[in-house]
Amino acid sequence: QVELQESGGGVVQHGGSLRLSCVASGRAASSYAMAWFRQAPGKDREFVAACSWNGGSKYYGDSVRDRFTISRDNAKNTAYLQMNNLKPEDTAVYYCAADQRNIATISAWDFWGRGTQVTVYS
Repeated sequence: QVELQESGGGVVQHGGSLRLSCVASGRAASSYAMAWFRQAPGKDREFVAACSWNGGSKYYGDSVRDRFTISRDNAKNTAYLQMNNLKPEDTAVYYCAADQRNIATISAWDFWGRGTQVTVYS
């Protein structure tokens, strides 16, 4: 019931910053919990960050906790991932995910975007 479209990926030097956006469309789009995952070639998908529907609860993967910030603007049905102090290890395809369930109960997310490439060079 929701479609997701990521944008904002690109190529950046180590230490730089990028902001990813995920626009959700569909019924009750603003009521969905949102998350970001990433996957590098040959590696498993990795959890990056998640945010409850009202922004009251946020979660981060250990590798990005002090550098990335997830936020959302429900008026625009958009979630953001602000990425600061980027490292080459952050290079991956970043995927947006959404789910209408309470964020505390989500194991497998229901809806996924197609991904946006982030490349960090040294």
